[in-house]
Amino acid sequence: MALLIPCRGNDPQFGEDCFLAPNATIIGDVITGDQCSVWFNAVVRGDVNSIRMGNKVNIQDGAVIHATYEKTKVILGNNVSVGHNALVHGCTVEDNVLIGMGAIVMDNCYIESNCIIAAGAVLLEGTRVESGTIYAGVPAKKVKNLSPELFEGEVQRIANNYIMYSSWFKK
Repeated sequence: MALLIPCRGNDPQFGEDCFLAPNATIIGDVITGDQCSVWFNAVVRGDVNSIRMGNKVNIQDGAVIHATYEKTKVILGNNVSVGHNALVHGCTVEDNVLIGMGAIVMDNCYIESNCIIAAGAVLLEGTRVESGTIYAGVPAKKVKNLSPELFEGEVQRIANNYIMYSSWFKK
């Protein structure tokens, strides 16, 4: 069973049909939508501020979701995939976004809908990512617009696959 830790009077809350890996850690003021998954060694730390996730959000292995005390919270929209070992900190991510493996998204970033943040990208504090784009690099910059093929083949495919993967672990 995942490690669920109450903090400051808040218990993590989960929607319907969610999967929590046995060694995932979810702390405090965390609320998810339906069909979400938090994978092996991922940490979702709602101790210093709130974390809200829409439906069909997957937090992949080793990822960390956190915020800044009394300053920033985390809001993840629907259909958001946070890749392996990514760090998402004190930011807002709208619907249909893929945050690639090892990416870092810092405080006060705002990622609009239908985007990809490439693997290893670093979004510096306060970066705004416009809808329908791909950002990559250190620091991350817009590299191109997101094609319908990439949207379907990556953003949608990965979010849907993680619902399928989680079904393999449910008893």
